[in-house]
Amino acid sequence: MKPWHVEICDVTLRDGEQTPGVSFTPDEKKDIATRLDAIGVEVIEAGFPIVSVHEKEMVREISKLGLNAKICGLSRACREDVDAALDAEVDMIGLFIAPSDLHLKYKHKKPREVVVANAIEQLDYAVDHGLIVRFGAEDASRTEPDILVDIYRQAAEHKASYVTYADTTGCLTPLEVATVMKDLVPRTPIPIAIHAHNDLGCATANTLIAAELGAFQLHTTVNGLGERAGNARLEEVLVSLVLKGGITRYDLTEIPALSDCVQKYTGIYMPITKPVVGANAFAHESGIHIAAILENPSTYEFIPPEILGLERRFILGKHTGKRALSHILTIFGYHISDEQVMQVLELIKDRSEDKCSINQQVLREIISQVTGEDVINGNTIGENSGCEGRHIC
Repeated sequence: MKPWHVEICDVTLRDGEQTPGVSFTPDEKKDIATRLDAIGVEVIEAGFPIVSVHEKEMVREISKLGLNAKICGLSRACREDVDAALDAEVDMIGLFIAPSDLHLKYKHKKPREVVVANAIEQLDYAVDHGLIVRFGAEDASRTEPDILVDIYRQAAEHKASYVTYADTTGCLTPLEVATVMKDLVPRTPIPIAIHAHNDLGCATANTLIAAELGAFQLHTTVNGLGERAGNARLEEVLVSLVLKGGITRYDLTEIPALSDCVQKYTGIYMPITKPVVGANAFAHESGIHIAAILENPSTYEFIPPEILGLERRFILGKHTGKRALSHILTIFGYHISDEQVMQVLELIKDRSEDKCSINQQVLREIISQVTGEDVINGNTIGENSGCEGRHIC
C-alpha cells in the first residue's frame, strides 16, 4: 500500500484551548507542545497571538523551544494580526477569511471581492516577511466550491503554501466530504488542509476520508478538544494513519501519556469506552473473546495495544469463562485446582449480577473464601501483569 501523503497540524493549544472552561498555563502549553513534537507531529498551532500580550508571549516561548515541528499562529486577514504573529516568531500563520454568503452578510459585512482582496494583501505582506502562509477559508463547507477554487488559486498565485477547507460548524458527513475533496483537490494547485469540527460526531471520519482523497494537512486536537463538540481527535487520526494509511513515522507510544496529561490539565476526562485512550479500549470480559485472544489477539483486536506501548486487560465479570479466569489467576501467581477455579468463577458471576466490580481486592476475597487460605494480603498486580496496576474491572 502506498502511504497517504499527509502531515498533522495539531491545534490543541489554539482551538483546543477554546473549549469552554479550558485554559492552559505556560508550563502546560510547553509540556503539550514538547509531547506533540516527540510523537512526530509536523506542525503545532501554538495560539492566536493577537488575542493578548500574554498569548503572544506564550506563542513566542513555544517558538523558542527548538522543536522539530513548525510552529504556527492563527491570524485574521488584518495587518495587526500578522504583525503579532511575526512578533511571536512563528514559522507559519493560518491566515483566514470566511467567504460564505452567510458570513459575508453577518460578519464581514462587505462584498466578497473586497474581503478577498484585503486578505491577499495581508498574504503578500506575510510572505514578504518570511512566513509560511496557510490561507484559510472559514465556513468552507457552506461556500460554493467554484468560489473556493477561485480563492484558492489566487492564494496560490500569491505564494501561499497551503489552503484550508474548514468545516467550521461540523455540518458535513463523510460522503459529503468525499464529494467535496474529489472536486477540490484536482482543481487546487497547492496542498489542502482539512479542519473538521465534530458537531455531528464525524470530525475524525471526515478528516480521514479527506486524507485518503488527497487532503495534505490534517488538523487535530488531543482528546478531541475544541469549541462546542470539539475537533478531529489526534489519537484516533494517528492510529488510523498507521493502520489504514501505511504511515510509520509517528511514535504512538507517546499518545497515552499525552492524553493523560491533557485530561489532568483540563479536567475533561475521557469515557472508559473512548477509542485508543479510554480505560476499556483494550479490555476484554467475554469468555469467548478471551479464549480466542489467548490463541491469537487479532481475533478480537484490530488495534494492537503494543503500538501504543499498552497491554490488553482481561476483565472479570459475568461473561468471564474458565480459560480466561485460569489465565488471570496464573498471571497473579495463584495456583488452585480446576474444581476451585470453577467455584471462584461461579462466585465471580454471582457478584457481577449484583453489579459488584470484581477488582483486585474482591478477587482475593473470593479466592480466600474458596480455598480457606488468607490471600487478602498476598499477591499483588505487578507492573507487567497486563493490568498496568489498575483494578481488574
